[in-house]
Amino acid sequence: MDDLFPPFAPDPNDRPRRFRPVPFRIIAPNMITLLALCLGLTAIRLAFEGKFEPAVLAVVVAAGLDGIDGRVARLLKGTSRFGAELDSLADFVNFGCAPALILYSFALHNLKSVGWIVSLVFAIAMCLRLARFNAMLDDPNRPEWKKDYFVGMPAPAGALTGMLPLYLHFLNVPFPQWSTGLILAYELVIALLVVSTVPTFSGKTWGKRVPRDLVLPIFLVVVVAFGLVISFPFEALAALSLGYLCVIPFGAVQYRKRLKQEGGEEPTPAETAP
Repeated sequence: MDDLFPPFAPDPNDRPRRFRPVPFRIIAPNMITLLALCLGLTAIRLAFEGKFEPAVLAVVVAAGLDGIDGRVARLLKGTSRFGAELDSLADFVNFGCAPALILYSFALHNLKSVGWIVSLVFAIAMCLRLARFNAMLDDPNRPEWKKDYFVGMPAPAGALTGMLPLYLHFLNVPFPQWSTGLILAYELVIALLVVSTVPTFSGKTWGKRVPRDLVLPIFLVVVVAFGLVISFPFEALAALSLGYLCVIPFGAVQYRKRLKQEGGEEPTPAETAP
């Protein structure tokens, strides 16, 4: 029996490992991601307590932090594989689980099992969309111009537009009992858009160079937009959600034009199959 469990004897020649300190420029973006994750988890708790307004605002702030953590990492040259994986996991909680549970607590629970199934579909659609996004990052053959477009609706946009019924509820729009079915159908449409291959504008490559004569107008537009969001948050969120849904067809048309200009062709289903 002694041979089965030999005593552990450390090698005297082994030297203790010395871990190098991690630069703060790598830690800072991950701290922003963790703050967004805390907001997403807090939104779930608030939804269980019936506090839907702060729950929705927590998801909105998490979406704002998600939009800046990657840019902060690139600005500080602190991008890392750990940060990318942490960002994806946080996005699944913030934009998949949190909105699904908020909508279930708000209205879909009235449909019992059917409402819960739709909530599961919404959350899983976000998970599949994030997995596909991570897989596409490792594609070396992807043309540079395609970075101007997302494949399907991005996760933050899907979460914010998916909560449109809540914005309308906060604006005192009446929701009779039969409207729960409409909310269910709307959430299914958003879930399908998230996992679809419909190209949408990304905006990640915009703004690298701004013409000098547009600097002051951009400042004014940002200030006005910030004031509107602070003063009329749910009106602004409802308008932005409806506007984004209306812009999706224009993004698809523009993508087709760019594809023809570049002389490329869409891959056939046989080529994309694993």
